[in-house]
Amino acid sequence: MNKKVDLTNATWVKSDLSNGGDNCLEVAFVDGVVALRDSNDIGDPDARILVVSEDDYRAFVGGIAKGQSSLLLK
Repeated sequence: MNKKVDLTNATWVKSDLSNGGDNCLEVAFVDGVVALRDSNDIGDPDARILVVSEDDYRAFVGGIAKGQSSLLLK
């Protein structure tokens, strides 16, 4: 997906399981897409952010929720 998204005012969230640490994947739902970043990269202007469509994100997390083991680390 090649869509420019303004993330300036994005609200980033991470899993409650991270216990407030900085070793987590964060997500932001902005302008019809989902942005993902490593919480270790907060404040880094050169950090890479992955942007995917809402449909793709739903398919991915839906597969995890249904126990699709090929999406999980072993």
